[in-house]
Amino acid sequence: MEGTVEFNVDGIDTPCKTWYKVFGDLKSRRPLVALHGGPGVTHNYLLSLADLVGTHAIPVVLYDQLGNGNSTHLQDKMGDTSFWTEKLFIAQLEGLLDHLGIRDDFDLLGHSWGGMLGARFATTHPPGLKSLILSDSPASMELWVEAANKLRAQLPQDVQDTLDKHEAAGTTDSEEYQGAVMFFYSRHLCRLDPMPQDVQDVFQWLQKDPTVYMTMNGPSEFHVTGSLKDWSIIDDIHLINVPTLLLNGRYDEAQDSVVVPYFRGIQKVKWFTFAESSHMPQYEEREKYVQLVGEFLTQGL
Repeated sequence: MEGTVEFNVDGIDTPCKTWYKVFGDLKSRRPLVALHGGPGVTHNYLLSLADLVGTHAIPVVLYDQLGNGNSTHLQDKMGDTSFWTEKLFIAQLEGLLDHLGIRDDFDLLGHSWGGMLGARFATTHPPGLKSLILSDSPASMELWVEAANKLRAQLPQDVQDTLDKHEAAGTTDSEEYQGAVMFFYSRHLCRLDPMPQDVQDVFQWLQKDPTVYMTMNGPSEFHVTGSLKDWSIIDDIHLINVPTLLLNGRYDEAQDSVVVPYFRGIQKVKWFTFAESSHMPQYEEREKYVQLVGEFLTQGL
């Protein structure tokens, strides 16, 4: 099932639209709602989660966050940090849950930025949230950038020099800079060569409309200049009271140092690191990923 739901946003004269797609039967059992990352990419790279319908009979809901993919784009809001906020995206999520009639009973998976958003949502104790999966997600952007810069320091010197040169000159939109970023991504975002088409589709969407990514994040994963640069949930992690599964990869941008505050702060938690993956184990070790998520959702911790 595929559709859209209207979403009224303060300051926008006409209703925005949230695009969503449901895999499986929402009435068959508790559904899993997935929050994509970025911020500013699309649902495409989470399509592998639809495997859960066949392996564990778990219905899956994917959607595009506002400003992205098939949902309403607002390019005139480029740089407006007061508009693109956690509060906005949580309100969008709540509107979708209401529209689908699942707000009283659902599980949530957030990947990367989606995990940051999901963790923040979980601290508000939404009554229908039964379990949480934080996949490849940082507990703070300070820890994220620190880990990313350690990985960056292991890149070939010429790649590092290219990154440094363009960041200093403010020419991060150049092809040379983007090529150096893609080299980093080939090691720490997705190690599959070629990258799956679902992942490539995300980059194409990002090129079409970088509004949300540039406003909230910035030019790259390690050159964070946007509104999230000081983001942290470390002081509120203890408020998460649902069973939680933490996932990351050995070569991940979300290194162990980035994830460990969740493990220390959440009471009911399990943590698994994929040995052969970076930031996208849902494709790099797809079968294992789906198995772990499915078992957690059907059997608990």
